[in-house]
Amino acid sequence: MFINAIGQYVPKHMIQNSYFTDLNGLTDEWIYQRTGIKSRVRASSKETIEYMCRKAVERALPKLPYDISEVGLIIFASYTPSDTVGTVGHLIQREFNIASAKVFYISSACSSGINAMEAIKSYFDSGLASKALLICADRNSSYSDDTDSVAGHLWGDAAVAYFFSKASYSQQETKILAINTQGLGHIGLGPEAVKLNLPKGGLQMPFGKDVFTYACTYIAENTEKILKDNGYEIEDLSYFIGHQANMRILKNVAQRLGLPEKKSLSNIERMGNTGSASALLVFAMNYDRYEDSDLICMSVFGGGYSAGACLMKTGHRSGAAQEAVKEAI
Repeated sequence: MFINAIGQYVPKHMIQNSYFTDLNGLTDEWIYQRTGIKSRVRASSKETIEYMCRKAVERALPKLPYDISEVGLIIFASYTPSDTVGTVGHLIQREFNIASAKVFYISSACSSGINAMEAIKSYFDSGLASKALLICADRNSSYSDDTDSVAGHLWGDAAVAYFFSKASYSQQETKILAINTQGLGHIGLGPEAVKLNLPKGGLQMPFGKDVFTYACTYIAENTEKILKDNGYEIEDLSYFIGHQANMRILKNVAQRLGLPEKKSLSNIERMGNTGSASALLVFAMNYDRYEDSDLICMSVFGGGYSAGACLMKTGHRSGAAQEAVKEAI
């Protein structure tokens, strides 16, 4: 399974920590010390989740080595959809005339993107599809409450689009070596720890300590396991990308794994928690720094609880190839 093209959309508007001081008394220093967040990206009224996803797909197309109409599977992954009936996946199918594709929506909180990748691999392995489009996005501001002093300051908005194929189209493509996911509703406070409580309350994280404890544990354990299962050691890892929920979680995981700080990639300080898109967004934003055969692991943890890891190896990375990818994303 190979990544053929990537697109991303990040709103330009940023909310600084100082914005929350008048709302709920949280200072810039208090927020930064506890989360590692200085600002978060926020969508405008124009930038609906449909708009962000459409733009992410459009930005991937210049690098796509085949016509988008050849895509046989579209998965929309998110926990903040605007519509669960006429989904973003169906909208993209219609707008880009991907007539022969199977389309569905998947949600497992912040691990939704990795779960969708595992589903795509399963479709490829079974012969039900050979090309797929993953659209992963969260517009947290649609449901979050800025006055919530527990979690209102965490959330950002963003979208990514990844095109995959069963067969390789070029030596420059990144290969997916392995994907593992798990449902963890039975551990800790599980479904009580993070909620999208509608119609009242919106997006909430009332038990942050429980989330922190299990996120650190499972992100680290799943990274070690997927490496071991595929014949690698931690020392072989070129880069690690964790779910961008809290910088303290990322530092805790890096310490557990014995990873140098330079190997752990993140964007949470500037963008906040962009939900299920976050790890995929970090991978896309750093694409130009990767070298030949870099081994990269994404490991995530989501409310509910849920978790997953993906192990990847980059292809041939010439200067020209890097520039082409930068233009595409």
